[in-house]
Amino acid sequence: MGFDGIPQLYEKVSEIQKSTETFAGYSEEQLQGVISFQIDEGILAIHRLVVSPTYFRKGIGKRLVEYLLEHYKGYEFVVSTGTANKPAIALYTAYGFQEQRLIEVAPGIHCTQYSLSN
Repeated sequence: MGFDGIPQLYEKVSEIQKSTETFAGYSEEQLQGVISFQIDEGILAIHRLVVSPTYFRKGIGKRLVEYLLEHYKGYEFVVSTGTANKPAIALYTAYGFQEQRLIEVAPGIHCTQYSLSN
C-alpha cells in the first residue's frame, strides 16, 4: 500500500495481550495467520487479518474468514481495508461483502469499509 501509518504495525506484544479483541489463528506446526475481531450489538467487526509472508496465496486468509462466517452466523460483519489492497478486497468480495464507504485515513491514503449480513 505504500503507507506505514497503520497502528497495528507498531504494537508491542504486551499491547496485543491487553487487547479486548478475540483472536483466532491457523497453524500447522507454526502460526501461519491470525484474524481478530470484536462483537458489539450484533455487529462483528474484523480488526486484523494477518498472514505470514511465507504463506501468502495459500488460502490461509480464506480459511480464517470462513471460520468466522461459519461460527458466527447471524451477525452483520464489517471490515475496512486499504482501497489499494486488491488481494484483501478480492477475498472479502468473494464472500459477498459489499462496499459501504470510503474513508480517508491520511492525505491521499484511503480505506474502504465493507459489510456483509450473514
